[in-house]
Amino acid sequence: MTTPDIRVEKGHAEPEEVAAITAILLARAAAQPAAPTRRGRDKAGWRRLERTPGFRAPHSWQG
Repeated sequence: MTTPDIRVEKGHAEPEEVAAITAILLARAAAQPAAPTRRGRDKAGWRRLERTPGFRAPHSWQG
């Protein structure tokens, strides 16, 4: 005898109820994205000072 994949811990569930919850769980699992999406930048949001040009105009917005 094989063990069931879903087990009722407390109370009694009819086979139709177990089938309904199984269908819901399978539908939710199928709706999840396959791979987690990456949230963030690919590069740093700051600059290294040695790579910036030596002079910036006084009215520059980068200052």
